[in-house]
Amino acid sequence: MKILLIDTTSSNVIVSIVNDDKVLYTYNDKVINDMSSKIISIIDEACKNTNISLNDIDKIIVSNGPGSFTGIRVGVTVAKVVAWTLKKEIVPISSLELLATTKTEKKYLVPMIDARRGNVFGAIYDTNLDCIKKDSMISIQDLVNNLDSNYELISYDNLNIENIISPDINILKIVNKHKNDKGINPHNLNPNYLKLTEAEENLGDKK
Repeated sequence: MKILLIDTTSSNVIVSIVNDDKVLYTYNDKVINDMSSKIISIIDEACKNTNISLNDIDKIIVSNGPGSFTGIRVGVTVAKVVAWTLKKEIVPISSLELLATTKTEKKYLVPMIDARRGNVFGAIYDTNLDCIKKDSMISIQDLVNNLDSNYELISYDNLNIENIISPDINILKIVNKHKNDKGINPHNLNPNYLKLTEAEENLGDKK
């Protein structure tokens, strides 16, 4: 089974092509500007490097949030267009679950994405990617208070927290968990923002 994985929800864009149990190609790097045009180029480069066309892909796994509003929209839109046009299966996953594939000797993982104003999009997973505390927008302190040494804190962002590590994404781990998930209709794939947009928040502040 050939799988295309797309994640554009955080400061690092991830695009990977997996064939059965082998990762053929992975792009994992920061994309600062114009993500909507660059993601197409990144996917095209992945296809060229693997000699696999989008027509050859059997399933698309895409992070639909939480995270950056713009990033989520870009990733979800691209995945929906490809899936609908080429009649491919599409499976949404949590961006935080993807971060939680990071290898650790600890019992639990606490992936976080900066949500600003002292908040994060955060969750708690165990090493089997079972969700212990569901994805939510929460203050940093409320999430990390009372956590002991059994918890690994993970984020690409500078959150000014001690003992936090950068993610080391395990593509095969997330793919193997979800490769047999039943795909959904691309039209039913929705972003999981978990918060209002900044414009909506500002409008609420003025009321």
